Amino acid sequence: MSNDDLRLRLNAETARIPWSELSVHFARGAVVKVAPALDLVEVAAAFVENRRDTVEAWMQAGQVTAATDADAQIWTDSEAILWAVVVAPWVLVQERPET
Repeated sequence: MSNDDLRLRLNAETARIPWSELSVHFARGAVVKVAPALDLVEVAAAFVENRRDTVEAWMQAGQVTAATDADAQIWTDSEAILWAVVVAPWVLVQERPET
């Protein structure tokens, strides 16, 4: 699969999903929070392509992190709707303002 094909597929699989539907994935430790400044599809592609150095740099910068209990509480309380994409075994989520 070419880089463009991968990004097109990931983009097509990205959706706005209520936190209530994602919380089960959080319970199994599979939710990864992506900073709004990053492109969710590009982060997903880095995971799929196993670009470890890139992902680790984002993690060290605090831009890609495991979702915390505090995140989950905020999303529950606000009935958040998040952008999400699955890159098994992970579910990448991102808070973005509606446009």
